[in-house]
Amino acid sequence: MIYGFARGKSVSIFHFYYSFLIKVIKIDCVRILHVTDNTIILLASNSPRRRQLLALGNWKFTVAVSEVDETQQANETPRDYVLRLARAKAMAVVEKAQPGNIIIGSDTAVVDGNSILGKPKDGEDAARMLKQLRGHTHQVYTGVAFYRVNDGKILTELCVTDVPMRAYSDAEISAYVKTGDPLDKAGAYAIQHPDFQPVEYMRGCYASVMGLPMCHVVRALRSLDVHPERAVDVPMYCQNLLNYECPVSSAILRGEVPSSLTLPPVGEERSPLPSGEG
Repeated sequence: MIYGFARGKSVSIFHFYYSFLIKVIKIDCVRILHVTDNTIILLASNSPRRRQLLALGNWKFTVAVSEVDETQQANETPRDYVLRLARAKAMAVVEKAQPGNIIIGSDTAVVDGNSILGKPKDGEDAARMLKQLRGHTHQVYTGVAFYRVNDGKILTELCVTDVPMRAYSDAEISAYVKTGDPLDKAGAYAIQHPDFQPVEYMRGCYASVMGLPMCHVVRALRSLDVHPERAVDVPMYCQNLLNYECPVSSAILRGEVPSSLTLPPVGEERSPLPSGEG
């Protein structure tokens, strides 16, 4: 009887400490998850396409809308234009960032010859742009800037993609413009539109034409010691999402396409940007 009573008491004491231990572990686990689940990236864009692409890496990120003047400067090349705007967009949301954030700003321009085609003013302007692009190849330039808040380090990437447009009809242009889709798109088109499908074929970075070249993003973040969560294969996810077998992703990730650029921290003297395309 004494043994049984003692055993029962011991069991009760064991359950008490076991319950206490579990509570402590749960508290510690919550604390650890809270620390490791911090947001790393601040995306300076409200584009749903950029958000969708960035989510492929399973990085923790938030969005802050950046408002900048997108007027092209005198004698500014398309390359310099998109890199300047990408950097300006990133810097425009610095006050909304946390000390541990890396801010990503991106700008995409449709370039036909020496002309940068921005967003159309109205439906008539959209139709004019689409007729201008019809039946020949133009380029899409996407500049991406990465600003590390802790030390002010800036890294930029540039991706240039040839885009051959098919010979769509005036009736197709009219039907597409009526959907309203072209009105908020540079060059007045979305490459991924399921009905219009303006592009004849692709041989470059499809994601760049959508607004965020993901292999360039992975490469730049890797140099900032930020890697995809749980070793996600971002190029594979990107190609699956876009239903497109990318011929340039491996070369970009290997660094064979030299479009990466590191700028001095904000406030220091900067040298001219070197050329480079990917």
